[in-house]
Amino acid sequence: MLCHSRGYGLGPKDEDAAVRALSVLANVADQLYYPCEHVAWAADAGVLRASSRAWWALSTALWALSLLLGILRSLRVLLQLRRKLKQHTGSKSLSPRQKKLRAQVKAEVLSVVSSLADLCNAVHWLPPGFLWAGRFPPWLVGLFGTVSSLISIYQASAGRNSEAV
Repeated sequence: MLCHSRGYGLGPKDEDAAVRALSVLANVADQLYYPCEHVAWAADAGVLRASSRAWWALSTALWALSLLLGILRSLRVLLQLRRKLKQHTGSKSLSPRQKKLRAQVKAEVLSVVSSLADLCNAVHWLPPGFLWAGRFPPWLVGLFGTVSSLISIYQASAGRNSEAV
């Protein structure tokens, strides 16, 4: 994760400023998430003398924040792609550029759906009293996890075959 964040830096200069800002903030949330999760695990394992409850809550909140920022980023990208697709309307056959834009739209929509499913579960695992925390039945938690996992598997397999995206 650190290598990814360092490589991304403040984002490519030709990328939209809002997309870059959301990506950087998500990277910060991700960077903070991992140490919190490790401290929580170490406290549970007895390696550290600390209560893990607060660390688990903080790591879950950072996970939820990262997901929310990713969703906002994807929505911004979808708006930009929609504008680009409107510029290319009119011809009866799809140009390679239009096919590529539509594939990007599909990938972003899948990313939003997957992140929303994960966000629902992240909020569920937060301490009771926050939104719907702790209120989902096990089958719903499983459904959200399954949806997210299936989308991730599809995206990973589609990455090998770029036309399947």
